[in-house]
Amino acid sequence: MTTLTSAIAAPQVLDRCRGLVQPALREAVGRLHPWVGEMAAYSFGWCEVGGAPADASGGKGVRQALAVLGAEAAGAPGRAGVSAAVAVELVHAFSLLHDDIMDGDSARRRRPTVWKAYGTGPAVLAGDALFALAVETLTAAPAGPEAVRLLSTALADLVRGQADDLLFAARPWTGPERVRPAEYRTMAEHKTGALLGCAAALGASLGGAPPATVAALGLAGRHLGVAFQVVDDVLGIWGDPLVTGKPVHGDLRERKKTLPVLLALDSPTPTAARLARLLEADAEPEVLAALMGEAGGRTAALAEARRNIAAVEAALAGVPLEAGAADGLRSLLHYLVRRDL
Repeated sequence: MTTLTSAIAAPQVLDRCRGLVQPALREAVGRLHPWVGEMAAYSFGWCEVGGAPADASGGKGVRQALAVLGAEAAGAPGRAGVSAAVAVELVHAFSLLHDDIMDGDSARRRRPTVWKAYGTGPAVLAGDALFALAVETLTAAPAGPEAVRLLSTALADLVRGQADDLLFAARPWTGPERVRPAEYRTMAEHKTGALLGCAAALGASLGGAPPATVAALGLAGRHLGVAFQVVDDVLGIWGDPLVTGKPVHGDLRERKKTLPVLLALDSPTPTAARLARLLEADAEPEVLAALMGEAGGRTAALAEARRNIAAVEAALAGVPLEAGAADGLRSLLHYLVRRDL
């Protein structure tokens, strides 16, 4: 899908950045009310219900890595981006807690979600606490007001994206009220790209980067988010479940309005009309996936991902960046969008 190469392996980048950020992240969570802190620690994979230590997966740590690399790209040491990394990790965890409730998801990373493990009300409370803690973390950082402004803008976009995503579910597959691919792109930029862009921009800002560099890294992160979301959509339909950890054709079984479906429906082919009829019926996901491929949905979605990858590269090339950090950013791009397609 892409020919990006880097001398720095993404897992090494993620591990190094995680090592910088985790002590500060744990210290921040430790300031919460003990019960709320336990739920937060459970969401990060640090403990089981009841507080017994655990070593479960807490995610890739991409956002915290983007914050650290953003600071390094500005020529500052990675520790300058730690406050930004902690804040975006807290916001990301907050958004996942609330998303799982809104979507009714009972499992995340092969464990019960927080609301299933502790209850809906407690999970909402834990999410609110994480959000408040993120803001508190940035107010104590250098250039706190500007940092809080960047985070607030990203949060507003994240809410817009989540709202659109929820509303898409009730809209029809065909007709004037159908979801258009352009609407989906905007939703993905807001829901997924806003926080990725915020992470890189926040790190750069706290690292003393000039406004043009902060803006370029923010834009790169947003395009990265769209590419990531589109690849995730493709994997949700055609990915190997042994690799992705997702059930085969899971998104189609749930009739999610992902970009490959919307692009297939928009194609000027007879297959598109047949696909629309079967989406409204009880057709098997295997049949739908085959029709989507025939209508060009998979090919068009991957082309969209490639356009956003090119936009990331253009944003990174448009401003002077410290070479090692730029290589690290490109390695993360390759790692996120390649994912065994």
